[in-house]
Amino acid sequence: MRKLTVVLLISLIACSQTSKNRVPSFILQTLDGKTFNIDDHIGEKVMIIDFWATWCPPCRAEIPGFVRLFEKYRDKGLLIVGISLDRGSNAESVVRNFMNEYKVNYPVMMGNEEVVKKFGGIRAIPTTFIVNKKGEIVEKIIGYRDENYFENIIKELL
Repeated sequence: MRKLTVVLLISLIACSQTSKNRVPSFILQTLDGKTFNIDDHIGEKVMIIDFWATWCPPCRAEIPGFVRLFEKYRDKGLLIVGISLDRGSNAESVVRNFMNEYKVNYPVMMGNEEVVKKFGGIRAIPTTFIVNKKGEIVEKIIGYRDENYFENIIKELL
């Protein structure tokens, strides 16, 4: 009986760690009208999932680096996903204008409460998740990081 208890305990720990580290499933519409399903990219892409807003200075500072990284590594298996947390009646228009001004070249979508909850709640922005090709979250980053920081991580995962 004691052996069975130990085996069950180890199994529960292993299961909780696996599900805890897996990127949550979500489907959102990109601002260019396409349906984006995160599950479609697991197994083939390393992903940077960035929760941000146009009014956030550190977010604005990170985005040019993401644009350059996506340009450099998209053909090597990198996918960058921007999830805007802008709110208000004209939020989508504000984000579109920002994307044009910053020449954002990766998928951007408007976040919602459901997606925020799936990621454990976003308490500060930028909050960025690095996801390996297996769909496991390998790093959660709160706050600004420079382009080199992200590049060093993704080069190891590609």
